[in-house]
Amino acid sequence: MSAATLAGIGAIALWAFLALLTRQAAGIPPLELTALGFAVGGIVSLILVAARGRLGALRQPPKAWLHGVGGLFGYHALYFAALAFAPAVEANLINYLWPLLIVLLAAPILGMKLGPLRLAGVGAGFIGCVLLVGAGASFPPGALPGFLCALAAAFAWAIYSVTSRRMALVPTEAVAGFCLATAVLAGIASLVFEPFVMPDAWQALAILLLGLGPVGAAFFLWDVGMKRGDPRLLGTLAYATPVLSTLLLILAGEGAMDLRIALATLLVAGGGVLAARAG
Repeated sequence: MSAATLAGIGAIALWAFLALLTRQAAGIPPLELTALGFAVGGIVSLILVAARGRLGALRQPPKAWLHGVGGLFGYHALYFAALAFAPAVEANLINYLWPLLIVLLAAPILGMKLGPLRLAGVGAGFIGCVLLVGAGASFPPGALPGFLCALAAAFAWAIYSVTSRRMALVPTEAVAGFCLATAVLAGIASLVFEPFVMPDAWQALAILLLGLGPVGAAFFLWDVGMKRGDPRLLGTLAYATPVLSTLLLILAGEGAMDLRIALATLLVAGGGVLAARAG
């Protein structure tokens, strides 16, 4: 297995901790959390880019900045809001419809064929989400906005990912600029729409780890893996992320494993594997 493929696997492992670290920072408003997490990731990334003498990579056309910042800001703000306003396990799994939505949206956006296996995989994932929030599931009042944010986050990341194919000439180093711009945009929005909450020591540690890992190094590792590693293997392994993420939440006491959660997890992840087997 090549070093580039291992880099991509490292990104998958880091993304598995996104939900857990987000819950450890509970109490920080979603936009503020987005701003602080991306500030850490952006500053560290910029230092590394500067050390390599690649600051010129930040000079990109407006379309690239709109795509990069819009995708990063939109997805993470919605995702953090989902985990703040709805039960973490269920919201997290709904968010992980994004791999299946990538398959579904690739047809109208990129003109790629779906085929029966891909459609079956997408159907399995949606059935899993129906199990999560359908009959027999009970949630605290006010959870619906969180679930809607999770679904919107899935669509946001799927659209960003599919349209990234048209940004193939944008170098990886430009992500450092996108992260910093996301931090600034989220910070301004937070000051306008949210009360400021000073993080305590535990929340600050969670934010630091978020910025260094799932919303920092993971983006760069994934880019290396997809460009120079085995994208078929990485694409299939990525469907393990909702399983790993859910298990970490449950082990941390953020939810309980029952038959409904287990079936939903298998359907969401299994639907992705089924779609991937279609080629």
